[in-house]
Amino acid sequence: MRFPTTISAAAFLLSALAAVPAAAADRTLTVYTYDAFTSDWGPGPAIKKAFEAECGCTLEYVALDSSIGVLSRLRLEGENNRADIVLGLDLNILAEAKASGLFAAHGIVPQGLALPLAWSDETFLPFDYGYFAFVYDTEALANPPASLRELVEAPDDLKIILEDPRSSTPGLGLLLWVRAVYGEDAPEAWAKLARKTVTTTKGWSEAYGLFLEGEAPMVLSYTTSPAYHMIAEGEERYQAAAFAEGHYMQVEVAAMTRSSDEPELARQFLRFMLSPGFQEVIPTAQWMYPAVDLPGGLPDAYGRLVDPAKPLLFPAEEVAAERKAWVEEWLKAVSR
Repeated sequence: MRFPTTISAAAFLLSALAAVPAAAADRTLTVYTYDAFTSDWGPGPAIKKAFEAECGCTLEYVALDSSIGVLSRLRLEGENNRADIVLGLDLNILAEAKASGLFAAHGIVPQGLALPLAWSDETFLPFDYGYFAFVYDTEALANPPASLRELVEAPDDLKIILEDPRSSTPGLGLLLWVRAVYGEDAPEAWAKLARKTVTTTKGWSEAYGLFLEGEAPMVLSYTTSPAYHMIAEGEERYQAAAFAEGHYMQVEVAAMTRSSDEPELARQFLRFMLSPGFQEVIPTAQWMYPAVDLPGGLPDAYGRLVDPAKPLLFPAEEVAAERKAWVEEWLKAVSR
């Protein structure tokens, strides 16, 4: 999740760090990621500046439309890809990424991880996490649903905006969330949600933009989305609905490619990724939870967010095995 903002650690790092030495151009680290990460209002520019100051190199982003798009691009290029690092893959497509055979072991023992789950993967390292949620406009909806089942069973005049699970990680997250709650009854739930859906967009940015324009009072987003409005805008209007069944989790990861021309530089970046120079940007530019505990803690607004009592998560291997069937199930249900 990403929002435009001119505040926070991102702005501080951009103004405070010294210029990259001329020798930086001698070595280039190429990072495949999604376009929101590299945008002017995302964390990418500040992270690029901070890492270049540390490594004496040039960090080059190749920006694609989504994390699912990043993996598709890498598969298409195969061993001829230009990437040294792939950043922004979702935990739910991790097994598929591993099966591609395009990634190398990082050889790093991560220290101080603060995830709500144990992490021991030899190829992928986490850099942030969050929880999917339905964000609502308190001025348009006084009493939001208190559970996923309540949302599904709500009158059809309660309108929502969703993202496509074939192209969007929030969309895929909701696909798994519905499956986790409803099991084999998921098609019936999808059919009911379809009658409330104003539109299903390709990605998160389009969906959230339509929500802010007033196209619907609820949108699929993250529990951390309200933090942006609280911190960047001083606005309490947009809040996340807490669901009794729990909220589906997202963990974003990065890995080095097997074909990297700069393997040591790639490992340096992965170590940097878990350091304050990278992680302090996450809460107020990426608007997600950092993967490690920050020395100064989280902004106060994070203490007022929905804190899921029950994080939901399928094993990555199960998602890889069932994803195609569950997407087809969704397509059939929503096209009735």
